[in-house]
Parts: sequence; C-alpha cells; structure tokens
Amino acid sequence: IHFRVHRKLLVQEDNSFGLNSELFNTLQRGTTLVEFSSPNIAKKFHAGHLRSTIIGNFIANLKQSLGNNVIRMNYLGDWGMQFGLLGAGFDQFGCQEKLRENPLQHLFDVYVRVNREAEHNEQIGQAARDFFRQLEQREAQATSLWQQFRDITVKEYQQVYQRLGIHFDIYSGESFHQEQAQEVVQQLRSRGLLKTTEKGTAVVDLSPAGDMSSLCTVLRSDGTSLYITRYLFSLFLFCMLVLPFAAAFFFLLKTDKSQENHFHQLFQILLAMDHSWAERCQHVSFGLVQGMKTRTGEVVFLEDVLDEARARMLHNMSQTQTTKEMDNPEDTAEKVGISALIVQDFKGPLRSDYKFDWERMLQAQGDTGVFLQYSHARLCRFTSHLLESPYCLIYVYRYDEVLHQSAQDLQPKHLVNFLLKLSHLVASAHKELPVKGNPDNVAQARLRLFSGARSVLASGMRILGITPVDRM
Repeated sequence: IHFRVHRKLLVQEDNSFGLNSELFNTLQRGTTLVEFSSPNIAKKFHAGHLRSTIIGNFIANLKQSLGNNVIRMNYLGDWGMQFGLLGAGFDQFGCQEKLRENPLQHLFDVYVRVNREAEHNEQIGQAARDFFRQLEQREAQATSLWQQFRDITVKEYQQVYQRLGIHFDIYSGESFHQEQAQEVVQQLRSRGLLKTTEKGTAVVDLSPAGDMSSLCTVLRSDGTSLYITRYLFSLFLFCMLVLPFAAAFFFLLKTDKSQENHFHQLFQILLAMDHSWAERCQHVSFGLVQGMKTRTGEVVFLEDVLDEARARMLHNMSQTQTTKEMDNPEDTAEKVGISALIVQDFKGPLRSDYKFDWERMLQAQGDTGVFLQYSHARLCRFTSHLLESPYCLIYVYRYDEVLHQSAQDLQPKHLVNFLLKLSHLVASAHKELPVKGNPDNVAQARLRLFSGARSVLASGMRILGITPVDRM
C-alpha cells in the first residue's frame, strides 16, 4: 500500500496522542471491578503474588485510562484453619515484643514452628481446631488476636504496595462474608441446586446431563463454608451495590492458570442462579515464574525481590557519572529496578511461564525496562515542544491502536513491545535529527517530535505500572 502523509496536518493533531481516540467508542465502558493480589494475612508478602499484583494493576490502569470507573479490590485470605494453627501456635510460641519489632517475620516463624510441631503432636492439632471454633463463634479473645494479626498485615502490605505504586479502594476478605455465606447456600437450596453427597458434603451439580459427574462442593460435611461459598457472597454484595447504577465488569486475578476450573465452576453457579451479570466476569489466568532467586538463595518474600532489584540497579548506576549528580539515586534505582521486573514479566503472553533472569532483566541495552527508563530520561533533557522522520511520528500516533488491542485481550505485551519499538525509533532519531545548530523552525519541529514521544512513553509506562524517571 502506497500513501502520502500530510505533514502539516499531522503535527497539528491533538497532543493527547490517542487517549481521546474515536477508536475507543467501540469498547464497552462502565464500572469495573478488578480484584487482584489477594495474599494471605499473617504472612509476609510472598513473591508468588507478584504476577497477580502487577497484572491486576495493569488492567485497572488500562481500564481507567479508557474511561471506566475502576474499583480496585484486594480480597485477602484472612480466614480458615490456618488461623486456628497460628492462634494455637502464638499461644505457645508467640511474643508480643517480637510482634511489635518485626511483625510478619515473627508470625511466619510461629506458623512454621507450629506446623512442624503439629506433625507429631495431636494436642497441637486439637488446640488449632479449638481456636478456630472460638474464632468462628466470635469469642472475644480469639477475635481480638485475629484482628491484631489482620491489622498488622494490612499495614505491612501497604508499604510493599506503595513501593510498587499500587493502591486499593477496598480491602475485603473471606472473614467479611463468613457468616453471610449461608445466604448463598440458602439461595442455592431454594432453587433446587444444592445436593448432598453420601459423605454429607453439600454440592452443586454442574454436569450438563444432571448425572452428578461434575460437582462443586460449597459446604463441608460439618456445615462450614468453603472459600468458593464466601467468594460467591462477596460478588453478590458488590453487585447489589453497583449494578443498579451502571454496567459492571469483573476481572479476577486470584491464582495462576492451574485454578481456571475453580473459577469456571464459580461462574457456572452464578449463571445457574440466573445472575446474568456472571457473563461479564472474567478470570485472567497467568503462568508461573521459574527460577526466581536472590543472592541469598531461593526467594520467599516479595520484599527480597524488590530489595535485590534496587541494589543491583544501584550498583549498575554507580558506574556512570550522572548517578553521582542525583539527589536520590536510591529512589531512582528502586523505580528503574521495578520497571525492569514489570517489563520482563509483561513481554510475553500472560499464560506462558517464564524464566526469571536478573542479568538479562537489568541490561541497559536491549528490550528491557531499564532501556525504557533510559529512553524517557533522555527525552526529558529536551524542552517540551521531525517531521523529517514521519515514520517515527506516525508510530507515536499508533498509541490508540495499541491501547485498543490491549483492552480487547488484556495482554500487556502489546503495549510493552510498542513502547520498546518507539524507544528504538527515538534512539535513531536522536542520531539522525540533531536539534542543536539547526534553524529555529527545524529545531522546534524536531523538539515537538521528541516531546510527543516522551508523552506517549510516560503515559504507556504508567499504564503498565511503571513510574517514569527524569534522570538516571
């Protein structure tokens, strides 16, 4: 296809570069719930939650940038027999002073120790069951200790989220719906959807022929609720609040792709209960990260990964003169290190597993988050205002197409690859189109190109969850 570009019209276009594009009129908009991260309380933030956290943040940012009212929810794992074990363990091995000094590390140590003891000591197991029963009955002492654990955990998690530039509108959790989950069971029973097995468990038959060949358990034989029951109620509650006012869409990033069937069953149950809005629910599945290690060995906690990324990046930056001129090189190293983590994670399809590689991730050249940050920082040296390189400028104006494509399949790879290619084009333009020493009209035109590229880079990086840096 041969075409000619009207250069004057091209540079007169709106400098929002696609965020107000008519292309987005084809997308459905409305209130959107993005539920992501969802770590278990009373434990340090596990590195395994990294993907759910950054993918969920990307989807929330993308939907918001395209005009949706986005609600970010963190549905914490804050109920279950694990708290019976932790409560029993804290009674025996816990220390309030250590809890104040290093809260989550102490709770982690207690949990590891009580699990080890429970393997050969039945009294520990009984004490755990007793504590959890007290918790379910809302006895004051057990509830007070559980609340202390929950408050401590949320406070600690918020520090990690702050480092990642992530916030939540709602901190929910299983505990919020432990009692009300029985309402879900009652609805299932009244609709004739609830069956009882020979073992006494309550199930929903999801088999097309109704022959009990595909079952989803919603109650244990002792009548206590399961995770899926409590989660069903949390969706009910949200819909009762939101659906009367606007179309609602749900994106759930609970677990990796191994749990897809769990969410398929969840949506089937909702549809069987005649909740048509379940068709607007989507579980966004993703692959596993392989080989994530720090210098000290296997990674357990996300903070270790963030600290390592910052330390390695700070070491790399120390080799350049500009680092010595920075007011806060540690903060820059933190932002660049996190951008390297995000770009490495987002370069391929979300469902694919990938191998974690520190050396490749932190390279200044090549398709990395470090290169993106360098490209943005270099552009920041120019005042904000090439046409001799129309392809580079045309590529800037493709931003809306890339966002539209990302909104269709929720894959960040489209945006990542677009920003990386744009950075390579800008690097070539720097060499071919010098600003200094040229007539004013030429210089201003070239500066306008660099300004537009910088604007798009910064916008795209923020949607990915990356904070652009001005110097590095």
